Amino acid sequence: MLISFEGIDGSGKSTQISLLKDYLTTAGKSVHLFREPGGTNISESIRSILLNPEFDINPVTELLLFSSARSQLISMEVIPLLNAGDIVILDRFYDSTVAYQGYGRESKHLDEIHQINRVASHHIVPDVTFYLRLSWDESKKRTEHMQKDRMEKSGDAFFERVIQGYDDLAKEESRYKTIDATLSREQIHALILEYLSEIDPDLNF
Repeated sequence: MLISFEGIDGSGKSTQISLLKDYLTTAGKSVHLFREPGGTNISESIRSILLNPEFDINPVTELLLFSSARSQLISMEVIPLLNAGDIVILDRFYDSTVAYQGYGRESKHLDEIHQINRVASHHIVPDVTFYLRLSWDESKKRTEHMQKDRMEKSGDAFFERVIQGYDDLAKEESRYKTIDATLSREQIHALILEYLSEIDPDLNF
């Protein structure tokens, strides 16, 4: 099973991913977690370029760098683990490219971005995507104390477009499960387990 988590910074993705991984591991499942971009030596090197605030990166270059990091991770790690029957959790996947590079940067037409995503993901599709929805105003409150990387310095209008991108994906993709990120972490975790039990009763929650 492939599970992806999406949402803007401050939405609680890291917390919920950690809770889910611990729960599944305790339940005896073989679980692997990767972040995007990252997860392999090459992908982590690309990540350091993408997030470096000293770099001025062309939007199309940014799109292709994210996609290159993804291709390496999926081919080297994710596909072999899925073929072995393990559970893989991704902290962001190609939906982030649609939201950030498509809607946010407006780097290329969405049809072109979807095509690039299919190639870079080796046609792998998540079984379920948990979208932790948070307003941009609430995100700023939650992250105001954090040091900002290059992506996080993109401005209000950019992130409003990103949220619109996620909202549109949630309407279009049946695999999306949208969760109000202002709920308590316990409530969100319970909803995630409930959704997972619906799509795969064999998980035995």
